[in-house]
Amino acid sequence: MTDSLRPSAAERLDQALARIRDPRREGGKVFTVLYEASARREAEASDARIAAGKPLGPLDGRIVSIKDLFDVAGETTRAGAAVLRRQPAAMVDAPIVQRLRAAGAVIVGKTQMTEFAFSALGTNAHDPVAGNPHDRNRAPGGSSSGAVVSVVDGMAEIAIGSDTGGSIRIPSALTGAVGFKPTSGRVPTSGAFSLSSTLDTVGPIAPSVADCAMTDAVLAGEAPAPLSLRPQARFVVARGRLFDTMEPEVAEAFEAGLERLRRAGLTIEDGSLDPSLDALAALDKIGGFPSIELGATLRDLGVTGLDEVDPKTRVRIEAGAGILGVDYVRMQRRRAAAVAAFAAGMTDDTVYLLPTTPIRAPLLSSVADDAGFHHANGLVLRNPRVGNLLDTPSLSLPLPVPAGALPVGMMLIGRRGADRALLAIAASVEAALNR
Repeated sequence: MTDSLRPSAAERLDQALARIRDPRREGGKVFTVLYEASARREAEASDARIAAGKPLGPLDGRIVSIKDLFDVAGETTRAGAAVLRRQPAAMVDAPIVQRLRAAGAVIVGKTQMTEFAFSALGTNAHDPVAGNPHDRNRAPGGSSSGAVVSVVDGMAEIAIGSDTGGSIRIPSALTGAVGFKPTSGRVPTSGAFSLSSTLDTVGPIAPSVADCAMTDAVLAGEAPAPLSLRPQARFVVARGRLFDTMEPEVAEAFEAGLERLRRAGLTIEDGSLDPSLDALAALDKIGGFPSIELGATLRDLGVTGLDEVDPKTRVRIEAGAGILGVDYVRMQRRRAAAVAAFAAGMTDDTVYLLPTTPIRAPLLSSVADDAGFHHANGLVLRNPRVGNLLDTPSLSLPLPVPAGALPVGMMLIGRRGADRALLAIAASVEAALNR
Protein backbone atom coordinates (compact mmCIF):
# COMPACT_ATOMS: atom_id res chain seq x y z
CA MET A 1 0.00 0.00 0.00
CA THR A 2 1.36 3.43 -0.95
CA ASP A 3 1.76 6.14 1.67
CA SER A 4 -1.08 8.15 0.07
CA LEU A 5 -3.51 5.24 0.53
CA ARG A 6 -2.32 4.01 3.94
CA PRO A 7 -4.34 5.23 6.94
CA SER A 8 -2.54 7.65 9.22
CA ALA A 9 -0.25 6.40 11.97
CA ALA A 10 -2.81 7.52 14.56
CA GLU A 11 -5.57 5.56 12.82
CA ARG A 12 -3.42 2.45 12.48
CA LEU A 13 -2.39 2.72 16.14
CA ASP A 14 -6.07 2.86 17.13
CA GLN A 15 -6.66 -0.31 15.09
CA ALA A 16 -3.70 -2.04 16.75
CA LEU A 17 -4.87 -1.06 20.24
CA ALA A 18 -8.39 -2.29 19.48
CA ARG A 19 -6.98 -5.65 18.47
CA ILE A 20 -4.85 -5.80 21.60
CA ARG A 21 -8.01 -5.32 23.67
CA ASP A 22 -10.02 -7.84 21.61
CA PRO A 23 -10.32 -10.95 23.84
CA ARG A 24 -10.26 -13.21 20.79
CA ARG A 25 -6.71 -12.03 20.05
CA GLU A 26 -5.26 -12.54 23.54
CA GLY A 27 -3.49 -9.19 23.70
CA GLY A 28 -3.17 -9.52 27.47
CA LYS A 29 -1.03 -12.60 26.94
CA VAL A 30 1.02 -11.00 24.15
CA PHE A 31 2.18 -7.76 25.80
CA THR A 32 3.96 -7.33 29.11
CA VAL A 33 3.90 -3.52 28.84
CA LEU A 34 1.76 -1.21 26.70
CA TYR A 35 2.98 2.27 25.76
CA GLU A 36 -0.38 3.72 24.73
CA ALA A 37 0.26 7.32 25.78
CA SER A 38 3.76 7.59 24.31
CA ALA A 39 2.70 5.67 21.20
CA ARG A 40 -0.09 8.19 20.58
CA ARG A 41 2.40 11.04 20.85
CA GLU A 42 4.77 9.27 18.47
CA ALA A 43 1.97 8.56 15.97
CA GLU A 44 0.77 12.17 16.01
CA ALA A 45 4.32 13.45 15.53
CA SER A 46 4.80 11.06 12.61
CA ASP A 47 1.56 12.17 10.95
CA ALA A 48 2.65 15.80 11.30
CA ARG A 49 6.03 15.08 9.69
CA ILE A 50 4.46 13.18 6.83
CA ALA A 51 1.84 15.90 6.26
CA ALA A 52 4.68 18.44 6.08
CA GLY A 53 6.53 16.27 3.56
CA LYS A 54 9.36 15.58 5.99
CA PRO A 55 9.18 11.88 6.91
CA LEU A 56 12.16 10.40 8.69
CA GLY A 57 12.16 7.39 6.36
CA PRO A 58 10.07 4.33 5.48
CA LEU A 59 9.78 3.24 9.12
CA ASP A 60 8.27 6.57 10.16
CA GLY A 61 4.83 5.92 11.64
CA ARG A 62 5.01 2.13 11.49
CA ILE A 63 3.55 0.35 14.52
CA VAL A 64 6.31 -1.70 16.15
CA SER A 65 6.47 -4.06 19.13
CA ILE A 66 9.70 -4.98 20.91
CA LYS A 67 10.52 -8.20 22.74
CA ASP A 68 10.75 -7.89 26.51
CA LEU A 69 14.51 -8.40 26.59
CA PHE A 70 15.40 -4.96 25.23
CA ASP A 71 16.14 -2.19 27.72
CA VAL A 72 13.76 0.75 27.90
CA ALA A 73 14.88 3.54 30.21
CA GLY A 74 13.11 3.49 33.56
CA GLU A 75 11.89 -0.10 33.27
CA THR A 76 13.12 -3.47 34.45
CA THR A 77 13.90 -5.80 31.56
CA ARG A 78 12.08 -9.03 32.42
CA ALA A 79 13.23 -11.44 29.69
CA GLY A 80 10.35 -13.75 30.56
CA ALA A 81 11.89 -14.66 33.91
CA ALA A 82 10.44 -14.30 37.40
CA VAL A 83 13.93 -14.16 38.87
CA LEU A 84 14.69 -10.92 36.96
CA ARG A 85 11.67 -8.91 38.06
CA ARG A 86 13.55 -7.44 41.01
CA GLN A 87 16.45 -6.21 38.86
CA PRO A 88 17.10 -2.45 38.71
CA ALA A 89 15.43 -0.42 36.00
CA ALA A 90 17.42 0.26 32.83
CA MET A 91 19.16 3.63 32.75
CA VAL A 92 18.95 4.14 28.97
CA ASP A 93 17.19 2.65 25.97
CA ALA A 94 18.95 -0.17 24.17
CA PRO A 95 20.70 1.02 20.97
CA ILE A 96 18.12 -0.71 18.76
CA VAL A 97 15.31 1.06 20.64
CA GLN A 98 17.11 4.38 20.13
CA ARG A 99 17.43 3.64 16.40
CA LEU A 100 13.75 2.74 16.09
CA ARG A 101 12.72 5.97 17.80
CA ALA A 102 15.09 8.01 15.63
CA ALA A 103 13.52 6.43 12.53
CA GLY A 104 10.03 7.47 13.66
CA ALA A 105 8.74 4.05 14.68
CA VAL A 106 5.67 4.03 16.93
CA ILE A 107 6.58 1.58 19.70
CA VAL A 108 3.31 0.13 20.99
CA GLY A 109 4.65 -2.17 23.71
CA LYS A 110 6.90 -4.95 24.92
CA THR A 111 6.02 -8.54 24.08
CA GLN A 112 5.98 -11.77 26.04
CA MET A 113 8.72 -14.38 25.53
CA THR A 114 10.00 -17.66 26.88
CA GLU A 115 12.13 -17.67 30.03
CA PHE A 116 15.55 -16.12 29.24
CA ALA A 117 14.74 -16.79 25.52
CA PHE A 118 15.93 -20.33 26.25
CA SER A 119 13.22 -22.42 24.57
CA ALA A 120 11.58 -22.52 21.18
CA LEU A 121 7.89 -23.40 21.60
CA GLY A 122 6.60 -20.18 23.15
CA THR A 123 5.62 -21.62 26.53
CA ASN A 124 6.51 -19.98 29.82
CA ALA A 125 5.99 -21.45 33.29
CA HIS A 126 5.62 -17.96 34.81
CA ASP A 127 3.13 -16.31 32.46
CA PRO A 128 0.04 -17.14 30.38
CA VAL A 129 0.81 -18.37 26.86
CA ALA A 130 -0.66 -16.63 23.82
CA GLY A 131 -1.91 -19.34 21.48
CA ASN A 132 -1.01 -19.63 17.82
CA PRO A 133 -3.34 -17.31 15.83
CA HIS A 134 -4.15 -20.19 13.46
CA ASP A 135 -5.25 -22.44 16.33
CA ARG A 136 -5.21 -21.09 19.89
CA ASN A 137 -4.68 -24.61 21.20
CA ARG A 138 -1.28 -24.78 19.48
CA ALA A 139 2.11 -23.33 20.32
CA PRO A 140 3.10 -20.05 18.65
CA GLY A 141 6.81 -20.88 18.66
CA GLY A 142 9.51 -19.03 20.53
CA SER A 143 11.33 -17.59 22.04
CA SER A 144 9.88 -14.48 20.32
CA SER A 145 6.36 -15.75 20.93
CA GLY A 146 4.57 -12.52 21.77
CA ALA A 147 6.46 -10.76 18.99
CA VAL A 148 5.13 -13.01 16.25
CA VAL A 149 1.58 -13.10 17.61
CA SER A 150 1.57 -9.29 17.73
CA VAL A 151 2.26 -9.20 13.99
CA VAL A 152 0.05 -12.07 12.83
CA ASP A 153 -2.87 -10.86 14.96
CA GLY A 154 -2.53 -7.27 13.72
CA MET A 155 -1.45 -5.74 17.03
CA ALA A 156 1.75 -4.43 15.44
CA GLU A 157 2.98 -4.09 11.87
CA ILE A 158 6.54 -5.12 12.70
CA ALA A 159 8.03 -6.87 15.72
CA ILE A 160 11.61 -6.87 16.93
CA GLY A 161 12.83 -10.18 18.32
CA SER A 162 16.05 -11.98 19.07
CA ASP A 163 17.42 -15.18 17.56
CA THR A 164 20.01 -17.37 19.28
CA GLY A 165 18.94 -20.75 17.89
CA GLY A 166 15.89 -19.92 15.79
CA SER A 167 13.84 -17.65 18.06
CA ILE A 168 12.76 -15.36 15.21
CA ARG A 169 12.46 -17.94 12.44
CA ILE A 170 10.71 -20.71 14.40
CA PRO A 171 7.68 -18.63 15.47
CA SER A 172 7.56 -17.08 12.01
CA ALA A 173 7.38 -20.53 10.42
CA LEU A 174 4.75 -21.81 12.84
CA THR A 175 2.46 -18.79 12.38
CA GLY A 176 2.99 -17.78 8.75
CA ALA A 177 5.13 -14.65 9.15
CA VAL A 178 8.47 -13.59 7.65
CA GLY A 179 11.37 -13.60 10.11
CA PHE A 180 14.96 -12.53 9.50
CA LYS A 181 18.09 -13.39 11.52
CA PRO A 182 21.14 -11.30 10.56
CA THR A 183 24.80 -12.19 10.71
CA SER A 184 26.03 -11.69 14.27
CA GLY A 185 27.44 -8.23 14.88
CA ARG A 186 25.34 -6.58 12.19
CA VAL A 187 22.84 -5.28 14.74
CA PRO A 188 24.02 -4.28 18.23
CA THR A 189 22.95 -6.59 21.03
CA SER A 190 24.01 -4.28 23.85
CA GLY A 191 21.07 -3.31 26.01
CA ALA A 192 19.47 -6.68 25.36
CA PHE A 193 19.35 -9.53 27.86
CA SER A 194 22.03 -11.97 26.70
CA LEU A 195 21.26 -15.67 26.41
CA SER A 196 24.47 -16.35 24.47
CA SER A 197 27.05 -13.69 23.69
CA THR A 198 28.36 -16.02 20.98
CA LEU A 199 25.09 -16.67 19.17
CA ASP A 200 22.65 -13.83 19.98
CA THR A 201 21.29 -11.76 17.09
CA VAL A 202 18.51 -9.18 16.77
CA GLY A 203 16.09 -8.97 13.87
CA PRO A 204 12.55 -8.28 12.62
CA ILE A 205 9.37 -10.28 12.19
CA ALA A 206 6.95 -8.82 9.64
CA PRO A 207 4.38 -9.70 6.97
CA SER A 208 6.86 -9.30 4.10
CA VAL A 209 10.51 -9.43 3.11
CA ALA A 210 10.35 -5.73 2.19
CA ASP A 211 9.29 -4.83 5.73
CA CYS A 212 12.05 -7.02 7.18
CA ALA A 213 14.66 -5.45 4.89
CA MET A 214 13.58 -1.91 5.75
CA THR A 215 13.64 -2.66 9.48
CA ASP A 216 16.95 -4.50 9.29
CA ALA A 217 18.57 -1.44 7.73
CA VAL A 218 17.36 0.77 10.58
CA LEU A 219 18.49 -1.72 13.23
CA ALA A 220 21.90 -1.97 11.56
CA GLY A 221 22.30 1.81 11.43
CA GLU A 222 22.08 1.97 7.64
CA ALA A 223 19.94 4.15 5.41
CA PRO A 224 17.03 2.04 4.09
CA ALA A 225 17.43 1.46 0.37
CA PRO A 226 15.68 -0.66 -2.26
CA LEU A 227 16.92 -4.23 -2.56
CA SER A 228 19.07 -4.89 -5.62
CA LEU A 229 18.16 -7.71 -7.98
CA ARG A 230 20.39 -10.81 -7.76
CA PRO A 231 19.86 -12.57 -11.12
CA GLN A 232 22.80 -14.94 -10.53
CA ALA A 233 21.33 -16.47 -7.38
CA ARG A 234 22.18 -20.15 -6.93
CA PHE A 235 19.69 -22.22 -4.95
CA VAL A 236 20.78 -25.41 -3.19
CA VAL A 237 18.30 -27.65 -1.38
CA ALA A 238 19.97 -28.86 1.82
CA ARG A 239 18.94 -32.51 1.53
CA GLY A 240 20.15 -34.99 4.13
CA ARG A 241 19.74 -35.19 7.87
CA LEU A 242 17.89 -31.88 8.12
CA PHE A 243 15.02 -33.54 6.24
CA ASP A 244 14.68 -36.38 8.76
CA THR A 245 11.66 -36.79 11.07
CA MET A 246 9.53 -34.50 8.91
CA GLU A 247 5.77 -34.32 8.96
CA PRO A 248 4.26 -35.28 5.59
CA GLU A 249 2.44 -31.94 5.41
CA VAL A 250 5.73 -30.07 5.80
CA ALA A 251 7.43 -32.16 3.12
CA GLU A 252 4.49 -31.69 0.75
CA ALA A 253 4.38 -27.91 1.21
CA PHE A 254 8.14 -27.60 0.80
CA GLU A 255 8.32 -29.67 -2.39
CA ALA A 256 5.33 -27.81 -3.83
CA GLY A 257 7.11 -24.56 -3.02
CA LEU A 258 10.21 -25.73 -4.88
CA GLU A 259 8.05 -26.52 -7.90
CA ARG A 260 6.64 -22.99 -7.84
CA LEU A 261 10.19 -21.62 -7.83
CA ARG A 262 11.15 -23.80 -10.79
CA ARG A 263 8.10 -22.64 -12.74
CA ALA A 264 9.18 -19.06 -12.03
CA GLY A 265 12.51 -19.80 -13.72
CA LEU A 266 14.73 -20.27 -10.69
CA THR A 267 17.44 -22.91 -11.03
CA ILE A 268 17.53 -25.29 -8.08
CA GLU A 269 20.00 -28.06 -7.34
CA ASP A 270 20.27 -30.61 -4.58
CA GLY A 271 23.06 -30.49 -2.02
CA SER A 272 23.60 -31.13 1.66
CA LEU A 273 24.67 -29.45 4.86
CA ASP A 274 25.65 -32.77 6.41
CA PRO A 275 29.42 -32.05 6.26
CA SER A 276 28.86 -28.88 8.29
CA LEU A 277 26.62 -30.81 10.68
CA ASP A 278 29.45 -33.28 11.22
CA ALA A 279 31.80 -30.42 12.10
CA LEU A 280 29.27 -28.90 14.49
CA ALA A 281 28.42 -32.21 16.16
CA ALA A 282 31.61 -31.96 18.20
CA LEU A 283 30.18 -28.86 19.90
CA ASP A 284 27.12 -30.72 21.11
CA LYS A 285 29.30 -33.45 22.57
CA ILE A 286 30.97 -30.86 24.78
CA GLY A 287 27.95 -28.66 25.55
CA GLY A 288 25.96 -25.73 24.24
CA PHE A 289 27.02 -22.07 24.22
CA PRO A 290 23.72 -20.84 25.74
CA SER A 291 23.97 -23.17 28.74
CA ILE A 292 27.40 -21.81 29.60
CA GLU A 293 26.92 -18.17 28.70
CA LEU A 294 23.49 -17.74 30.30
CA GLY A 295 25.01 -18.80 33.60
CA ALA A 296 27.61 -16.07 33.19
CA THR A 297 24.93 -13.48 32.38
CA LEU A 298 22.98 -14.36 35.51
CA ARG A 299 26.09 -14.12 37.68
CA ASP A 300 26.86 -10.70 36.21
CA LEU A 301 23.35 -9.63 37.24
CA GLY A 302 23.88 -10.93 40.76
CA VAL A 303 21.47 -13.84 40.36
CA THR A 304 22.83 -16.75 42.38
CA GLY A 305 19.81 -18.86 43.32
CA LEU A 306 17.78 -20.61 40.63
CA ASP A 307 14.78 -21.66 42.73
CA GLU A 308 12.46 -19.37 40.75
CA VAL A 309 13.67 -20.74 37.41
CA ASP A 310 11.59 -23.30 35.50
CA PRO A 311 13.18 -26.73 36.16
CA LYS A 312 13.37 -27.37 32.39
CA THR A 313 15.55 -24.27 32.11
CA ARG A 314 17.43 -24.75 35.35
CA VAL A 315 18.78 -28.17 34.43
CA ARG A 316 20.44 -26.73 31.31
CA ILE A 317 22.01 -23.83 33.21
CA GLU A 318 23.37 -26.26 35.78
CA ALA A 319 24.78 -28.45 33.00
CA GLY A 320 26.62 -25.44 31.57
CA ALA A 321 28.14 -24.65 34.95
CA GLY A 322 29.92 -28.01 34.87
CA ILE A 323 31.75 -27.40 31.58
CA LEU A 324 35.44 -26.66 31.97
CA GLY A 325 36.99 -23.47 30.67
CA VAL A 326 39.34 -25.45 28.44
CA ASP A 327 36.36 -27.15 26.80
CA TYR A 328 34.63 -23.81 26.25
CA VAL A 329 37.74 -22.58 24.41
CA ARG A 330 37.74 -25.75 22.32
CA MET A 331 34.10 -25.13 21.42
CA GLN A 332 34.87 -21.59 20.27
CA ARG A 333 37.80 -22.76 18.13
CA ARG A 334 35.85 -25.58 16.51
CA ARG A 335 32.92 -23.32 15.75
CA ALA A 336 35.22 -20.68 14.23
CA ALA A 337 36.72 -23.32 11.95
CA ALA A 338 33.26 -24.53 10.87
CA VAL A 339 32.08 -20.96 10.22
CA ALA A 340 35.13 -20.17 8.07
CA ALA A 341 34.89 -23.41 6.09
CA PHE A 342 31.19 -22.92 5.33
CA ALA A 343 31.63 -19.30 4.23
CA ALA A 344 34.57 -20.25 2.01
CA GLY A 345 32.37 -22.67 0.08
CA MET A 346 29.73 -20.05 -0.77
CA THR A 347 29.35 -16.84 -2.73
CA ASP A 348 27.09 -13.93 -1.86
CA ASP A 349 24.58 -15.35 -4.35
CA THR A 350 24.48 -18.87 -2.89
CA VAL A 351 21.36 -19.69 -0.89
CA TYR A 352 20.50 -22.96 0.81
CA LEU A 353 16.83 -23.91 1.01
CA LEU A 354 15.22 -26.22 3.57
CA PRO A 355 12.11 -26.42 5.75
CA THR A 356 12.43 -24.02 8.68
CA THR A 357 11.05 -26.65 11.04
CA PRO A 358 10.29 -30.33 10.32
CA ILE A 359 6.97 -30.10 12.16
CA ARG A 360 4.07 -27.68 12.27
CA ALA A 361 2.85 -25.98 15.44
CA PRO A 362 2.33 -28.67 18.11
CA LEU A 363 -0.66 -28.74 20.40
CA LEU A 364 0.08 -27.02 23.70
CA SER A 365 -1.31 -30.07 25.49
CA SER A 366 1.28 -32.27 23.76
CA VAL A 367 4.20 -30.24 25.16
CA ALA A 368 2.89 -29.81 28.69
CA ASP A 369 4.96 -32.67 30.11
CA ASP A 370 8.75 -32.76 30.06
CA ALA A 371 9.05 -35.57 27.50
CA GLY A 372 6.71 -33.92 25.00
CA PHE A 373 8.33 -30.53 25.53
CA HIS A 374 11.91 -31.70 24.99
CA HIS A 375 10.96 -33.76 21.93
CA ALA A 376 9.15 -30.92 20.14
CA ASN A 377 11.63 -28.27 21.31
CA GLY A 378 14.52 -30.27 19.89
CA LEU A 379 12.77 -30.79 16.57
CA VAL A 380 11.90 -27.14 15.94
CA LEU A 381 15.42 -26.01 16.92
CA ARG A 382 17.25 -28.56 14.78
CA ASN A 383 17.24 -26.76 11.43
CA PRO A 384 17.30 -23.07 12.42
CA ARG A 385 20.15 -23.40 14.92
CA VAL A 386 22.48 -24.35 12.05
CA GLY A 387 22.28 -20.73 10.88
CA ASN A 388 23.34 -19.49 14.31
CA LEU A 389 26.19 -21.95 14.72
CA LEU A 390 27.50 -21.17 11.21
CA ASP A 391 26.86 -17.42 11.72
CA THR A 392 24.86 -16.95 8.53
CA PRO A 393 22.04 -14.59 7.72
CA SER A 394 18.87 -16.65 7.55
CA LEU A 395 15.22 -16.01 6.84
CA SER A 396 11.95 -17.94 7.10
CA LEU A 397 9.25 -17.43 4.47
CA PRO A 398 5.69 -18.78 4.70
CA LEU A 399 4.93 -21.43 2.09
CA PRO A 400 1.56 -21.66 0.32
CA VAL A 401 -0.65 -24.20 2.12
CA PRO A 402 -4.30 -25.24 1.64
CA ALA A 403 -6.96 -23.02 3.19
CA GLY A 404 -7.31 -23.78 6.88
CA ALA A 405 -4.02 -25.70 7.06
CA LEU A 406 -1.34 -24.89 9.60
CA PRO A 407 1.55 -22.72 8.35
CA VAL A 408 4.83 -24.16 7.06
CA GLY A 409 8.05 -22.20 6.61
CA MET A 410 10.84 -22.33 4.02
CA MET A 411 14.23 -21.29 5.39
CA LEU A 412 16.86 -19.51 3.31
CA ILE A 413 20.48 -19.53 4.48
CA GLY A 414 22.98 -17.13 2.92
CA ARG A 415 26.68 -16.43 3.19
CA ARG A 416 28.06 -14.84 6.33
CA GLY A 417 27.93 -11.06 5.97
CA ALA A 418 25.82 -11.15 2.80
CA ASP A 419 22.68 -10.04 4.61
CA ARG A 420 21.38 -7.59 2.02
CA ALA A 421 22.06 -10.07 -0.77
CA LEU A 422 20.03 -12.71 1.05
CA LEU A 423 17.16 -10.29 1.63
CA ALA A 424 17.14 -9.37 -2.06
CA ILE A 425 17.10 -13.03 -3.07
CA ALA A 426 14.40 -13.73 -0.50
CA ALA A 427 12.23 -11.03 -2.05
CA SER A 428 12.42 -12.81 -5.41
CA VAL A 429 11.61 -16.15 -3.77
CA GLU A 430 8.67 -14.57 -1.94
CA ALA A 431 7.32 -13.18 -5.21
CA ALA A 432 7.66 -16.55 -6.95
CA LEU A 433 5.92 -18.40 -4.11
CA ASN A 434 3.00 -15.97 -4.17
CA ARG A 435 2.34 -16.08 -7.91
